[in-house]
Amino acid sequence: MSTRSLTRQWHTLDRETARERQGRKLHRYLRDCVLPFSGHYHRLFGELGLDAGDIRSVDDLKKIPFTAKEDLLPTPENPRRSLGFALIPDPHVLAHRPGVIARALLRGRARVQDELDREWRPTFMTATTGRSTESVAFLYTQHDLHNLAVGGGRVVEIARITREERMLNMFPFAPHLAFWYMHYAGGDRNTFALSTGGGKCMGTEGNLRAIAKLKPQVLAAMPTFIYHVLRQALDEKLRLEGVRLICLAGEKVPDGTRSKLAAMCAELGSPGVQVIATYGFTEAKLAWTECPVAPGEPPTGYHLYPDLGIIEVINPDTGQPVPDGQRGEIVWTPLDQRGTVVLRYRTGDLIENGLTWETCPRCGRTLPRLMGRISRVSDFRALRFQKIKGTIVDFNELEHALDDIRGLGAWQIELRKAHDDPLDLDEIVLHLVRIADMPEATLDRTLRELLHTRFELRPNRIVFHTADEIKVLHQVGVALKEQKVVDHRPKATAAPVEPRPPVPPARDAINQPQETHA
Repeated sequence: MSTRSLTRQWHTLDRETARERQGRKLHRYLRDCVLPFSGHYHRLFGELGLDAGDIRSVDDLKKIPFTAKEDLLPTPENPRRSLGFALIPDPHVLAHRPGVIARALLRGRARVQDELDREWRPTFMTATTGRSTESVAFLYTQHDLHNLAVGGGRVVEIARITREERMLNMFPFAPHLAFWYMHYAGGDRNTFALSTGGGKCMGTEGNLRAIAKLKPQVLAAMPTFIYHVLRQALDEKLRLEGVRLICLAGEKVPDGTRSKLAAMCAELGSPGVQVIATYGFTEAKLAWTECPVAPGEPPTGYHLYPDLGIIEVINPDTGQPVPDGQRGEIVWTPLDQRGTVVLRYRTGDLIENGLTWETCPRCGRTLPRLMGRISRVSDFRALRFQKIKGTIVDFNELEHALDDIRGLGAWQIELRKAHDDPLDLDEIVLHLVRIADMPEATLDRTLRELLHTRFELRPNRIVFHTADEIKVLHQVGVALKEQKVVDHRPKATAAPVEPRPPVPPARDAINQPQETHA
C-alpha cells in the first residue's frame, strides 16, 4: 500500500485510533530500523536499559530522553558527531532480515540488493541554516526522498492546487528544506512547478520576468522576499494577473503580512488572493500547511501527517506533555525515515494554542493540527537599556506587532551598543519603509506609542528608507534569508567584530537618539 493511499485512511481517524496506530508503527520502527542501525540511539537505549519492547505506545515516548540541536553539533573530540544519528545498517544484518532471502530467490539477488541500497544509502542532504549555531547536515536516502515528495504532495492537496495550475517556487536555491520541498511537491502531484532559486539566483527582476511569462496561479516564497517582488512590481506599474494563492515558509507570517500581500496582489490585478503559511524544519524532513481560507478569515492550523511522525507539545520548563489545546514547545519523532534520524527532537518552537484533533472546519479532515502562532524560544532576548536592570523583549510578539501596523511596509530592527562599546548600554534602531499614503510623522508617532505601551521600549532612532535602501538592509539576493532582525552588538571579547553591511543613509532628520530608555 502506498504512502499516499495510506494517508487517506488517516484523514478520518479519531484521536485514540490514530495514536494506537502510531504506537504500533513507532515500536516497529525502533525495532527494525533505529536501534539496530543508529549508533547514538543504540548506545543511549543500552545505557538506559531500554529496548524496542519498552516502547509500544505514544505515551511510552516519555521513556526516551529528548534530543536537542546541541546533541548534533560537532565537538573537538567528535567533529563528525551528527553521523552518530545516521542509520548505517550492517549488510549482514540486512541480508538476514525476514523476507529478504525469499525475495532474492524470487526476484534475483541483484534486484533485491538494489532495493536495499535505495532504501538505506544516503544520496542527498539538506542542512540547517546555521544562524544561531553551526550548520548541521541531515542525510536522505531514496526512501526519504520519496517521503519528501509525498509530504510536498500533501501540501499541494491540502492547498487545493490542481494539476492544471502552475506554481512558481521562489524559495532560495540551497540545500535547505523549503526549496526542495516545493520542487518535489510538483512532481508528486504532476503539477507544473518552475523553481527560480529566489533572489540569489535570478534576482527580483528575474523573478518578475518569470511571473510575467509563466502567469502562475501559485507563488511560493519567503514572506520578506515576495513582499519585495510585489513592491517592485507595483513601483514598475506591472500587471500580475491570475495569481490566486501565495504559499509562505521560512519566516513568521503575521496577519498583517497576509493582508499586505493580498492587498498588493489586488493592486497588481489579482484580487482575492489566499495566503497560507507552512511550518517545517530541517530535522523533520517534512513541512505542514494550513488550509487556504478567504482573506481576513482566521488560519485553520497546520495539518500534520500522523502516519509519518509524531508531534508532541510539552511544557518547555518541565518537559512534560501538555493537554491538547495548551501552549507548549513542539517535539518531533519520525515514524518512517532513513538517513539522519532524531527522536523526540526539541525544536525550540512554541505553538500558541497547542495541538488539536478536532475536525478541520475548512476541509473536514480529522488530522491533528498545530493551532495558533509559532514563535522561537531563542527570540526572547535580554537587552540592557539601563545601568540598573535588564529587559526581556519578546521579538516574536514585536515582529507580529510591527507587521500589523497600517502604513508600515518593510522594516528591520537593528540592535547596537552605544558607542560600539561592548560594555555600554544596548540600543534599538528601527529601519522602515512607509506605505505611500501614510505621513512619516504620523507613522513615527504610532510606532513610538506602540513600542512604549506594549513592550516598554523607546527606540533610539526610527530611520525612514526607500524601497531600494531597505532591500540592501534586508540583503535581498545576498543572504539566504532576508535579515529582519540583526544584532550588530560587538561582543566583549578579543575576537574581531563581524563587519556590518553598508547602511543606506537616512532620508529624514526628525528622529534623533532618545535620552531615556525603556
